[in-house]
Amino acid sequence: MAAPETFFLRSHDLAEISVPGVRVERRPAREPGGKPAAGLSNAWIWLDNPAQYNSYTTEMVKAVILAFRAASNARDVNCVVFTGAGDKAFCTGGNTKEYAEYYAGRPQEYRQYMRLFNDMVSAILACDKPVICRVNGMRIGGGQEIGMACDFSVAQDLARFGQAGPKHGSAPIGGATDFLPVMVGAERAMAACVLCEPFSAHEAYHMGMLTDITPALKVDGRFVPNPLVETEKMLDAFGKLAIGKPKTGEALAQGKALMKKGVVDLALLDEKVEELCGKMLLTFPDCTSKTVEELRKPKLDAWNRNKENSRAWLALNMVTEARAGFTAFNEGPKDNREVDFVRLRQKIAAGEPWVGGLHDEIQPRK
Repeated sequence: MAAPETFFLRSHDLAEISVPGVRVERRPAREPGGKPAAGLSNAWIWLDNPAQYNSYTTEMVKAVILAFRAASNARDVNCVVFTGAGDKAFCTGGNTKEYAEYYAGRPQEYRQYMRLFNDMVSAILACDKPVICRVNGMRIGGGQEIGMACDFSVAQDLARFGQAGPKHGSAPIGGATDFLPVMVGAERAMAACVLCEPFSAHEAYHMGMLTDITPALKVDGRFVPNPLVETEKMLDAFGKLAIGKPKTGEALAQGKALMKKGVVDLALLDEKVEELCGKMLLTFPDCTSKTVEELRKPKLDAWNRNKENSRAWLALNMVTEARAGFTAFNEGPKDNREVDFVRLRQKIAAGEPWVGGLHDEIQPRK
């Protein structure tokens, strides 16, 4: 009798991942009680550029695409956890230094970059495994967009969220204008995308953007909620629920003093993430994948309708407002990284063309 033919599993990965700024880690999958599940793992994809708040460079975007593709293919992976290094930021979007020094004024180059960015968002939305965004700090701009592409988000409650587009020379059309109306409704999406005012993790949770939040500030050995925002159910002066709103006056001063006494500890965040991974471990894998795919459809439909048109507009915008905005952010003083918006509007109203001195005239002064 002939010996059975040896069966070799094929690799469907596109390439090996070896790029500074992105690392991939396999952690043993565990049941909700903590018992390891032999032979199974969760794939952790880290943005590892903490000195620049985990902003992604062109090379990092390529690596993230490959990392999600590999995690999606891996037969032993239960969930994918997408996170950032340190406790300051998950991600603050594209690397503004690279934007200002290379892409500004080069629309054709930025158009190619945006093809990669679109592929990164699509890789998250197409992952065959559930994707959890572990929000270890700020999730701003493009960081907010790739975070919202994930299926679940669990945040430490010192994290801040928000968009930055119209304040820094862009439009949040890398996912925010697609995902936010689906997730929080048209009015809140409008306020978030146009006004670019950051909001707390507590606000994000009550808006419906987060699966869970957990304290991260440890004072005298115990965890306390974010002391800079209102965390109790209370009404403001207009009778609106004020959970997550910044404190003011004496309450804010007391909160800042408490922050100075404490240390940031992400142990509870990791426990919540592992707990969520464990819950999904105890489900049928194909049924879970199908459920996730169906629930992604509203985000995916909006994304696929708009991503190529958005890419073209963002590229052309690198000649005008994006060039000015990213230059200001990259070269302006630390406390003034925005152009003179009023002067810009006055110049445009008077018919001033973008070519010439307009760009230089509206830059912040040191």
